[in-house]
Amino acid sequence: MPVPLSPGGCKASLLMATIRQLWTLEMAENPRQNRKFREKACESSREECFQGSRLGSPYPQHKNKITQEALWLDAPYTPPSGAPVLHHLGPFVSMLGAIEIHDNADGLLALLEACARKKDLQSGNKVHDVILQNGLLETYSDALVIMYARCGALSKAKELLDMHKCRSAIPWHALIAGYAQQGQDQNVLIHFEYMQHEGLSPDVATIAFVLKSCRSLKSLDKGEQIHKEISRQGLFANNTLIGNALLDMYVKCGALVKAQQVFEELSPRNIVSWNTIIAGHAHNGQGKKALRYFDRMRQEGGLSPNAVTFSSILKACGSSGALHMGKQIHEKISREGLLNNLKLGTALVDMYVKCGSLVKAREVLEDLPSRDVISWNVLLSGYAQKGHGEQALTCFEEMRQGGISPDAVTFVCMLQACASIRAIDKGERIHDEIDRQGFLGKYVQLGNALVDMYAKCGALQKAHQVLLDLPSRNIVTWNALIAGYAQGGHGEQALKCFQQVHLDGLMPDAVTYTCILKSCGSIGAIEKGEEIHDTISRRGLLENNIVLGTALVDMYAKCGALEKAQRVLKVLQSRDVVSWSALISGYAQQGQGEQALNCFECMQREGLSPNAVTFASILKACASIGAVDKGEQIHDAIAQQGLLKNNIILGTALVDMYAKCGALSKAHLLLKEFSFRDVVLWGALMAGYVQQGHAKEALCCFKEMQDEGLTPDTVAFSSVLLACSQLGLVEDGYMHFMSMSSKYGMKPVMEHYICMVDLLGRAGHLDKAGSMIKEIPFPKNILIWTALLGACQIWGDVNIGRWAFEEAVLVDRTDSAAYILMSNIYVAAGMPDDAKKIDAMRIRIKASSG
Repeated sequence: MPVPLSPGGCKASLLMATIRQLWTLEMAENPRQNRKFREKACESSREECFQGSRLGSPYPQHKNKITQEALWLDAPYTPPSGAPVLHHLGPFVSMLGAIEIHDNADGLLALLEACARKKDLQSGNKVHDVILQNGLLETYSDALVIMYARCGALSKAKELLDMHKCRSAIPWHALIAGYAQQGQDQNVLIHFEYMQHEGLSPDVATIAFVLKSCRSLKSLDKGEQIHKEISRQGLFANNTLIGNALLDMYVKCGALVKAQQVFEELSPRNIVSWNTIIAGHAHNGQGKKALRYFDRMRQEGGLSPNAVTFSSILKACGSSGALHMGKQIHEKISREGLLNNLKLGTALVDMYVKCGSLVKAREVLEDLPSRDVISWNVLLSGYAQKGHGEQALTCFEEMRQGGISPDAVTFVCMLQACASIRAIDKGERIHDEIDRQGFLGKYVQLGNALVDMYAKCGALQKAHQVLLDLPSRNIVTWNALIAGYAQGGHGEQALKCFQQVHLDGLMPDAVTYTCILKSCGSIGAIEKGEEIHDTISRRGLLENNIVLGTALVDMYAKCGALEKAQRVLKVLQSRDVVSWSALISGYAQQGQGEQALNCFECMQREGLSPNAVTFASILKACASIGAVDKGEQIHDAIAQQGLLKNNIILGTALVDMYAKCGALSKAHLLLKEFSFRDVVLWGALMAGYVQQGHAKEALCCFKEMQDEGLTPDTVAFSSVLLACSQLGLVEDGYMHFMSMSSKYGMKPVMEHYICMVDLLGRAGHLDKAGSMIKEIPFPKNILIWTALLGACQIWGDVNIGRWAFEEAVLVDRTDSAAYILMSNIYVAAGMPDDAKKIDAMRIRIKASSG
């Protein structure tokens, strides 16, 4: 039979006596620690403890000393340092069934508090049962809610809270804290609203939890509402905890202007305040502002930076390229003995990598007392992104020899490194290792990196197959493959992949559209390009996306729709040198040099400075219209900007411009000045000599080029064969033609066969020219037949001419040149009737084709 507890007789009660016994037992087990604590407990003011933690406590203050000791024993959340733990809670709770409890048995509160502190849900449930048996649920409902919330039984806590209308805010605080600790941010915000609807006010810690949830959910609107409420209630003034929570919320939501306002109003500020505002700017790409706040902290705050501060400042130095400042921070970290902090060491490596000082980054990594996969990944990523694939692969081997196993990030870096140097063999070995470790099913980024590696190595079929075999793929995966097809000139395949993106239920992004527009431009698919343009406009993707806008301009320019390209450029909200260069290049490629020069002047009026690509295009424009004076001005501008140093593209464009404008001696002199002569540069000069009728000089250039140890390319051979044709050097021409395959392993293309037909035809070897055409291993085009027709006109060969004409009409019946040449052959042969028939046929075909 339960032993009754007399109301008000707590001191003599069995419950209190048992708590005393447990206290004594704890003291006996840890006499030194607990005696020291008890002395502190007796001497100190108990008011703060009795009122609970920073969240408050529903437990009343007790005059009974034993109960006070029990409560102190398990004070919620923030017990005084050194407080003993009630290890014997379970056996004691099991005795409750033998004790009759009345509503003034304050010891129950101590037990519930102890259950909460120890997160002993099983004992808490037993105490709950005793409370129910004694009909005391109404009295202890708040304490039960708190106990369940702190034990993580949030559904049980919520159920009790819903059953018993709370007049106190403290159970709400506990429930919200429980949701926050479990990462249930949405529930934090929902129950905060419920609490406010009940007319209950939150305390400081609850507000901090709610702001943290707003931060996690990026719920800026809700955070701003809470900010207003805090300000209205005057809770922000002189409260650093709330101020820091607000600051952190705005920073994580990317609202840096708001964060700055809160920071300026915050008083006093502590190291957390400064670290938050510095980190916010550093992590949002505003490194220079982060550095300014760091200077202010040292000047105004009177605070010393800690490891967190240094980590953020190093990130800021990296993002802003402040290498000198980064080195100063490095020295300070060393002086303060913080290099043993692996996170700081990794941040140092990252700073040097971002500032492009990879040698120093490597030194720092090697000097670290310990290294992990993260610190290695930072260096590997730096090598990969800077195009130093070989060094990345070397570091990878060193990392493994050091006993550190690669993770998914490591493999992504290594695949990027392989892609940068087209090391497909090593990429395949890494692929095999990824498969062995079963990473592909876990990390979609690895699949993306694999597709990208194969695509950049030119193994597009393999890239496509990898994509199809992936367990999951996203738009980034498809973008890697589409970009590979677009860069490789496989526009049709890129468009097929674009259709598959929609079939996969994925939404193309700006990168997808940029690649597809490039593909449309490469194959002249202007209708598809216009369709993409409409879609982009409807989705509002052109706003502030200069890369996509430039891709549109480039697509229209490459498709010959230059007026439309110019209209697109005009409506772009922002234009840069790249978008202007796309239009200028379009005009230059289409032979509209004057328009290209006009655009060049417009670009300069907008305050934009031309880059190497712009200059190359404008030189091409000058060449197309013979504007040598303008070309010389461009030459001077290039020299003033120092762009000619080791820039083979600009050097070639200059030589080509002078050669095509007839300034061959200047072109040759300029070529001799370059230390970086290659076959393309020589080819431009040779082509200029041939076009201007200086065939001997072209052949001399060919010999000089070979003497420099350079291997001729297809363009150089075209110029040589044309030069031989102009000079009638049949044997030399035939020798050069044969050497393409026998000496250089190069297969002649159609242009070379046309040159040979022209060479043989001019020399009167029409039968040989005809035989060579028959031996061409690929389909003949109209130019090869018109070359033979031209030779037949020179030598008056009607029979071969008739055969060439018949073949030409089969290839392209609308080509006027073939009809005119055949008509001329008939006229020269005294066959006017046949000539009239050919002329009539030409007129009829022209009329029917519109």
